[in-house]
Amino acid sequence: MTPPSPNLSLVDTDPAELAVDAVVIGVHSQPEPPADAAGPAATLLLATGAEAVAAAFDGRLTETLALLGATGAPGEVIKLATLGTVTAPVVVAVGLGPEPSGAAPAPETLRRAAGAAIRALAGAQRVALALPVPDDTDATAVLRALAEGALLGGYRFAGYKTRPQPARREPVAEVAICVPDAADPAAGAEVLRARAVTRAVRLTRDWVNTAPNELRPPAFADAVTEAARAAGLTVEVLDEKALAEGGYGGILAVGQGSTAPPRLVKLSYRPADGGSGKQVALVGKGITFDSGGVSIKPAQGMWEMKSDMAGAAAVGGAMLAIAELAPSVAVDGYLSMAENMPSGGSYRPGDVITMYGGKRVEVLNTDAEGRMVLADAIVRACEDGCDYLLETSTLTGGQVISLGKRVAGVMGTAELCERVRTAGDAVGEPAWPMPLPDDVRKGMDSDIADISQVNAGMDRAGHMLQGGTFLREFVADGVPWAHIDVAGPAYHSGEPTGHWTKGGTGVPVRTLVELVEDIAANG
Repeated sequence: MTPPSPNLSLVDTDPAELAVDAVVIGVHSQPEPPADAAGPAATLLLATGAEAVAAAFDGRLTETLALLGATGAPGEVIKLATLGTVTAPVVVAVGLGPEPSGAAPAPETLRRAAGAAIRALAGAQRVALALPVPDDTDATAVLRALAEGALLGGYRFAGYKTRPQPARREPVAEVAICVPDAADPAAGAEVLRARAVTRAVRLTRDWVNTAPNELRPPAFADAVTEAARAAGLTVEVLDEKALAEGGYGGILAVGQGSTAPPRLVKLSYRPADGGSGKQVALVGKGITFDSGGVSIKPAQGMWEMKSDMAGAAAVGGAMLAIAELAPSVAVDGYLSMAENMPSGGSYRPGDVITMYGGKRVEVLNTDAEGRMVLADAIVRACEDGCDYLLETSTLTGGQVISLGKRVAGVMGTAELCERVRTAGDAVGEPAWPMPLPDDVRKGMDSDIADISQVNAGMDRAGHMLQGGTFLREFVADGVPWAHIDVAGPAYHSGEPTGHWTKGGTGVPVRTLVELVEDIAANG
């Protein structure tokens, strides 16, 4: 069982007097010390919130931290025994980078710092974060970032080891965030929101990290259904028989090579008061394992293709958070689930598939399966009615080539793409708008069907854009839509960093929740 998230609270007590196992303070790098400064302390600057702790060290705290190797680099964690100078036995200095001019550190900097510190303090029972929280209009964003970082940084997937790991320390159990006024209702609301959102992110990570033999489409659908019903969502599950009767050709084609049949899961949230009258559709790709099918992938790294369902997992997680946060807008989530396997029953290059809604697609590459399952769900979402359509998927390796492992690509209606970018920036899940040029669409013309899956010349140029261009063909006229390609950000294969641990990241759950709340508030 994955360890639970820490219990989170707010305190306005002097951090030097808190009865905790460790106090976390922030330090800034100061690469160019003043000319009259001397010694290693000149390279560090304490962040706001550390004043009381620093005073207990008689002004020698930065010097001591510098001697221990602290540089203030973002995410750096240095531990120092206090030997009774403050109540906590350990002070932890986490790097925040250069001191910003005239403002608090960026929320994402603090989110990552809190995550790094809480992860490094595994084994401690109770930790206090004495990091900068301004007493002004920026306090909400900063507090949200600190709370999310603290609740996500210590995440650890349960895994499958059969023997106890004696060196593995338990995650931090309690985190107290030092704030100017712990009784402030707005601050308390941010804690409640962070708990709801990070619970959803952690469950999304669990789903992504689960071994693919344990989360094939029927099992994935069951897991999502159980969580959704417990959250009060309405659930509809289409099994292979219902998919065939309904004409969901794309989902069925991709899933027909597997012994585990595909599923389409619809989750629905309706505000109790009727809401704003607006309706949002969230669509996610749920390929529980992607071998590439007949167009099989190279063996190297194929094990990470268990994460090819991260888009559907994110939609499921976002719907759980939405159910708890109760925004005044109706939301439907569509999770297209299939396993893309090579077998005698697999769909083939050269096949022509009749999609849900009747459009016919010529298959040129069975490894371009994500767009097939998404297209069916997009048509269904538009048929059910929606004012906005947001779709997310680990769709193309081209996203990683173009934008790297941190930045998602977003394509679609210009105004909605800009809202995605703004929401991503606000929550620390950056996305960058990309074009959908006419020449990319022309390259996907088919001699025998309405459209080919990929460029007819098998040219990978603009690979990410081909995915968005294909999906655009299935969005109903007049519906604002955005396709968010998270092939890189949804899965982190490196060492833990900031609030990301190794494996599933939960991107873009927080972006989707932010967008839904924005639509609820502003239309």
